[in-house]
Amino acid sequence: MSETQDMIRDVQDYPSRLNDPKSKRFETFSYLPQMSAEEIRKQIEYIVSKGWNPAIEHCEPENAILHYWYMWKLPMFGETDVDKIIAEIEACKRSNPNHLIKLIGYDNIRQTQGTAMLVYRPAQ
Repeated sequence: MSETQDMIRDVQDYPSRLNDPKSKRFETFSYLPQMSAEEIRKQIEYIVSKGWNPAIEHCEPENAILHYWYMWKLPMFGETDVDKIIAEIEACKRSNPNHLIKLIGYDNIRQTQGTAMLVYRPAQ
């Protein structure tokens, strides 16, 4: 087998279906296994190190594609304390246990999202 065929063989198929909201994939890293708490912490540290403003959004899985997501409070402008950002993610999770939760890093220099990733998916 060629190297390309080996790589293609290793690609995982994620059957995403319109009638199954829990099968959908969203944002950066969504086709990878769920990130651990330490991996999420490292992503938050990266957002902070870039000077981006973290924000948290959440949404019901069945509405995540065709609707705007709800913003959890205001973006955390200038927040550099990783533990405070994690605490807000946990508070959002407690208040919305059946919602998808997304962390966004807003780049205020470029006026765009620097990154966005799903940090919580309700139990399937």
